[in-house]
Formats: sequence, structure tokens, C-alpha cells
Amino acid sequence: MEIKTVNTILYCTRWKETVEFYATGLCLERLSTREWFVEFQLTDSTRLSIANETRSSIKSADGKGITLSMEVADLQSTYLTLKEKKLSPTPIKSLWGSRVFYLYDPEGNRLEFWCCQKIETD
Repeated sequence: MEIKTVNTILYCTRWKETVEFYATGLCLERLSTREWFVEFQLTDSTRLSIANETRSSIKSADGKGITLSMEVADLQSTYLTLKEKKLSPTPIKSLWGSRVFYLYDPEGNRLEFWCCQKIETD
């Protein structure tokens, strides 16, 4: 099996607000837009889609049990950008050898932004 692309689909009750959050708040590129489904590009082979649950047979998880974990190149810059946009990121903390902060989309899904810590050696 050769997987070429991965797409996570979030089914939402607050569809318009959630689409706006990812499009404007996170500045993700839209790959396709339909009246009830928007696909965003995260990386060359990773997608994130937002679907309106009222048009789907799958319902929202209401943010329960979902974390989208994203490694970023510059955690501090990412944090400051999201804070400037008033998206309420949590404070940055150290966790498992990384620096990390969290943010919640309008549907309640947790987004984890992290970057490996450089460990100083003597």
C-alpha cells in the first residue's frame, strides 16, 4: 500500500465559524470549496477538511477526543502570530522534550503546535 495523501475531516455544527477560523485565523490555503465542505492544504501530502454535519451522515464529535498535532519550524513566531489574531493560544510550555502550546477551534477541537527543544550539552 502506498499512501499518497492524508486528509483529516472534521464534521462541524459551527461550520461557517470553523471554516473562517482555518481560512483567516490560520491562513490555510483552500484547495476546494463546496457549499458544505472545504478542503485546506497543510503540507504537500496532508489535508484538513471541514464538513457541515447537517449535510453529512457523520456528526460532530464536539471537540471530544480530537487533537490535531502540528510541528512548526518556529514555535515562538507561530504563537505570536496567533496571539495577535486574538485566537487565545495557551502559554508555551515544555513537554516531552518539546515546547508546545494549544489552541481550540470554534468546534472545540484542540490544535497542538510544537517544536523540538534543543538540548544544550557540555
